[in-house]
Amino acid sequence: MFRNTNDTIVALATPPGVGAIGVIRLSGSRAIDCINAVFRGNDLTQVDGYTVHFGKIIDGKRVVDEVLVSVFKAPKSYTGEDIAEISCHGSPYILQEVIELLIAQGARVAEPGEFTLRAFLNGKMDLSQAEAVADLIASTSEASHKLAMDQMRGGFKKRIEALREELIHFASMIELELDFGEEDVEFADRGELTRLVNEILKIINELVNSFRYGNVLKHGVYTVIAGRPNAGKSTLLNKLLNEERAIVSEIEGTTRDTIEDVLNIEGLTFRLVDTAGIREATDQIEQKGIERTMDSVLKSSLLIYVYDSARLEAENVQKDLEMLDASRIPHITIANKSDLLNIGPSQVEEHWYMSARDDEDVQDLKSHMFEKVVNEIQTDGDVVVGNLRHLQSLKESKGALERVLNGLDNETPSDLVTMDIREALYQLGLITGEVTTDDLLENIFRNFCIGK
Repeated sequence: MFRNTNDTIVALATPPGVGAIGVIRLSGSRAIDCINAVFRGNDLTQVDGYTVHFGKIIDGKRVVDEVLVSVFKAPKSYTGEDIAEISCHGSPYILQEVIELLIAQGARVAEPGEFTLRAFLNGKMDLSQAEAVADLIASTSEASHKLAMDQMRGGFKKRIEALREELIHFASMIELELDFGEEDVEFADRGELTRLVNEILKIINELVNSFRYGNVLKHGVYTVIAGRPNAGKSTLLNKLLNEERAIVSEIEGTTRDTIEDVLNIEGLTFRLVDTAGIREATDQIEQKGIERTMDSVLKSSLLIYVYDSARLEAENVQKDLEMLDASRIPHITIANKSDLLNIGPSQVEEHWYMSARDDEDVQDLKSHMFEKVVNEIQTDGDVVVGNLRHLQSLKESKGALERVLNGLDNETPSDLVTMDIREALYQLGLITGEVTTDDLLENIFRNFCIGK
């Protein structure tokens, strides 16, 4: 697990490599003293927090760099401790020299996520908010950015805390009854408890159901383009990406492996996968490609089935869709090459008639893809779950509360009902960090970058 959290820690907070500026961050009771010992400018031990100071970093009489030092004093800082940040020139040599000087003054190199861990331990944020910090850094689209920001601002935290507070009240009432067991006293209204548990289960179910939406926002929509050879799949991929990503040829079976790339539509990431054409394989390599096509389809969140509207008959289209299990997966059926039929882009019998070579048709398809995903997986609640760990705890809590209801219906002894309420409280507490273990914290923070 993490080393002594009373130490003063130091790390490079900007990406390694050459850049215009590099930022070195320190946190801990001696953060300001460590910098002050190698800084020539204002006496940093005497300055106010939230101030920036120009000066020089020195090694004896040698000037290492001219820098700006930002000072933040406990408890009003990111970690809740004294923090200082040095903005240097972005030379790897300079940055390493400065870090070594600070280590010589008593700081140690921070471990991954240790700054945010200290923020959690010092009550600056709960565990779900700390995890959102990592998600925010990793966000690659407007949608994933918004999801992380909403969680970091505490919307999820408030919802979980409200659930726990109500359960804690009833748990305490039932446990009070157990203290007066011989006197047959009832402090907790069983009917009110049943109402409360049903209400909490409704909210938990909303949160569990929102995960599908949250997972898409966070990781993108895994979108598979499938169909028979020469249907225009690769042409469509290239047009969607606006680049020659896949080889286009009149020769059947050109695409023999999956080709993946990323497309952003209205802030939502689509992870596009062009696949080998579906047909009887002529060799082992093509057969392997078709097997990978089917594997990709099974993992997809959105299936785009493309067929040649000028050549393929309706019954064969239906056979393909059944083989791809399109009834299970949200899908768009594209009748490609409609320009050969003199039919404009439209939806006829739920098929999207278009030409993959036409820019306007492809733009219309992008809008349709976005609407299809949002309509399929949109959530009714204002809080969205995007973290698998949170989902697992919510499901465990749900199971415990369902046992509470079953126990109340069957007049199960109060001590057994209380055990299930405690389990629900424990699982909800794991989400926010009211309940933690060293293994849990290590598993979460080891995935952070050093310096955050």
